[in-house]
Amino acid sequence: MLKDTYCGTLGPSDEGKRVRLAGWVHRRRDHGGLIFIDLRDSSGIVQLVFNPDDVETHAVGHRVRPEWCITVEGTVQRRSDETVNPNLTTGAVEVFPSRCEVLNESPTPPFYINEPVDVDEQLRLKHRYLDLRRPEVAEVIRLRHEVVRYMRNFLSDRGFIEVETPTLIKSTPEGARDFLVPSRVRPGQFFALPQSPQILKELLMVGGVERYFQIARCYRDEDTRANRVAEHTQLDMEMSFVDTEDVMGLVEELYTEIAWRFSTKKLAASPFPRLDYHDAMSRFGIDRPDLRYGLEFVDIGGAVAGSGFQVFRSALDGGGQVKAIRVPGKADTTRREIDELTEIARSGGAKGLAYIGFTAGELRSPIAKFLSEAEVAAIRAQTGAQEGDLVVAVADQPATVATALHRVRDELGTRMGLKDADTLHFAWVTGFPLLEWRPEENRWDATHNPFCGFPESERAKLDQDPGTAGSYQYDIICNGDELGGGSVRINNRADQEKVLAMMGHSPEQQQERFGVILDALEYGAPPMGGVGAGIDRLIMTLVGTDNIRDVIAFPKASSGGDPLMGAPSEVDPAQLAELGLALRP
Repeated sequence: MLKDTYCGTLGPSDEGKRVRLAGWVHRRRDHGGLIFIDLRDSSGIVQLVFNPDDVETHAVGHRVRPEWCITVEGTVQRRSDETVNPNLTTGAVEVFPSRCEVLNESPTPPFYINEPVDVDEQLRLKHRYLDLRRPEVAEVIRLRHEVVRYMRNFLSDRGFIEVETPTLIKSTPEGARDFLVPSRVRPGQFFALPQSPQILKELLMVGGVERYFQIARCYRDEDTRANRVAEHTQLDMEMSFVDTEDVMGLVEELYTEIAWRFSTKKLAASPFPRLDYHDAMSRFGIDRPDLRYGLEFVDIGGAVAGSGFQVFRSALDGGGQVKAIRVPGKADTTRREIDELTEIARSGGAKGLAYIGFTAGELRSPIAKFLSEAEVAAIRAQTGAQEGDLVVAVADQPATVATALHRVRDELGTRMGLKDADTLHFAWVTGFPLLEWRPEENRWDATHNPFCGFPESERAKLDQDPGTAGSYQYDIICNGDELGGGSVRINNRADQEKVLAMMGHSPEQQQERFGVILDALEYGAPPMGGVGAGIDRLIMTLVGTDNIRDVIAFPKASSGGDPLMGAPSEVDPAQLAELGLALRP
């Protein structure tokens, strides 16, 4: 046996014990006599001390270099009080090898593994097998394992059954683009990789499983972003005979336990706050607001309805809004900083950003000359602005105001240090509209997915004013990110056909694309609800990174490609021919 003990498990109770260790040379320090080597394996690091009196073993210790793979046999000794290393869990002991064998040598790595330094992402991903050796990376991968294991145990203990669903399914052109897989045995036909197991888990409920979960791989052919990749992993679950409170209560219990067990961050509130979708949009301009700080929107349209400032008046006359944010203590914001905020507002579609700085005895504002004293007083009263405060405002159509002012709020939260990195502020967002209008397609579309149910009290609105009809959708958010979402589903054919028809699907299209679930709903489908919650984003939140690639073992690069494997890549023309495919020039 090359090893009988893991490096990171050694402690004072092992003093005098004979151990066999194996791992990688993390650091090597030659003091001209004694040689000290930090040996690293998957559990941690322990210090080895090579004594020159043991000539043969010392010679091996003299030869090895960082990242060489070695095995040693030796005796554990307690360190003297003055040499204890408080930065290592094994810092109270060290191992004196009597035998050392080199298992494999290594060239100098392309980046430091024993120091937490910034490394170009492309370089890291090209050599991901080395990057995974870095303790800070390995720690995240191990945390992910522990969280997933806890999820499995938590749900299994509550009567859930883990069921694997297929990853080659039928393409249904809704939502994001599918990844298509050509069929060899049926030339010209294609499978799709699942965007989620949504239909399949509903079929499990119809099949009487009642409580299902899966750690599911999901695929969306979309551009990569900091918090989104083309393939991700989610906790997928579904329950029968439940309402929204049943599902939300279970998920909240799970996430509360995960936060307590696997994070050093403070849980801001338990139970989680509930936000109505329309309220969230009104106050924050987004349905996943960061609740760690205020800077809420205030509608000042009433204060400036008759204003001489043309920008405000034109927006209001055209059915738009004027909304503002009070920024405490920032009346002295420099012009350069204001210009930067203005560009951020413009990136959200706004034409500009109005501002007023309330300083002692004067207003710092280029628009002050267009406002009457009464209008300024009304703005101040409605926003609650005090001396020394800054008020920024956007005037435009509601959607533009929401997007632009949210981006400004988000930037202000960062600049002002309001995003407490040590707090997890979970919340639920409910009350989503069932449908939203797509003017470019001249049709209604599902706000989340076409299988979301709706309260009986909303049925009349579907015929009279569909955009106002509410749904059973619920999203779980934390610190400005959506971690997951779900709903209580439609469980009868007539309602499902009605929603699909409103989305523009003809009866023939419904049967062709969604026939399997429509047919199944006729056979006593139970009330059912569930959630799909991103594991990648949850781990991001727990460890405090804003890059999803930091928490995935083998992620794609920001370009969408895989520097490690060289994918995507061209394939042999014979493979294409076998599939009945040909590439156009």
